[in-house]
Amino acid sequence: MYGGFDAAPALMSQRIVNPLQIGIGLWRQRYLLGQLIKRDVLLRYRGAMFGVLWIFLSPLLMLGIFAFVFGEIFRARWALQNGGPPFWLMLYCGLIVFNLFADTVTRAPTTVRSHPSYVKKIIFPLEILPLVPLGASMVHGGFNFLIFAAALLALGHASAGLLLFPLLVLPTLLLGMGVAWFLAAWGVFIKDMAQIVPLFVQMLLFLSPVFYPASAVPTALRPLYRLNPLAVVIEASRAATLGQPVSWLGWSAALLLGLLAAWAGYAYFQNARDEFADVM
Repeated sequence: MYGGFDAAPALMSQRIVNPLQIGIGLWRQRYLLGQLIKRDVLLRYRGAMFGVLWIFLSPLLMLGIFAFVFGEIFRARWALQNGGPPFWLMLYCGLIVFNLFADTVTRAPTTVRSHPSYVKKIIFPLEILPLVPLGASMVHGGFNFLIFAAALLALGHASAGLLLFPLLVLPTLLLGMGVAWFLAAWGVFIKDMAQIVPLFVQMLLFLSPVFYPASAVPTALRPLYRLNPLAVVIEASRAATLGQPVSWLGWSAALLLGLLAAWAGYAYFQNARDEFADVM
């Protein structure tokens, strides 16, 4: 043990196969991970006139644009919904969930490759590097959620189900964590991943119920559509926001998939990390 880095090789294989040990290992690195996330967030706004205030201003301005464009110009309505929050708020709700995943995986391919000095330090826990974008996206997602909740309160559409939102996005966070570990490892060997991943994320945006409800999908395609865990989480989050029953069975399946993805991603990353130094 040195500086909070656990470098015992004998525990490495145990962490790969034991999910509990994975959690314990990450918990031991929580301070270092927190500092890296803090630095990542602050660097994004360094030199800006309003500094970190943009964490609050950016989502507020974006929500205002949504309200003007979709509420006043297009006057869009949420398909198959009578009453309730306006379309632009339901759109914003879906984007909060989706961006937690999208921001994480888009940056994941370069998280290890951009830190060659860390790779050469045997005692440095490389596995926390792909989690830095996830932590940063959670910070921004938290501010997005606060603004979303304030807008619901201001318009008189808030419900007690809104309190479930942080719990409901858990499968998305776990899925993003697992995919980030995979992409971070692949990004070391395949530099094109930094250009490939954003294209797939853009496609996934339109294949997820962000701009429309899942009920608008043709009946024949709905079974296939439900295989998308992001779609399940987005619909569950919207249902809770509207005060409607949440499909806990679908959410539990998404949670299980997220756990499996996180475990598999961590295992793959740890098996591949020995070759990082040879490539970089």
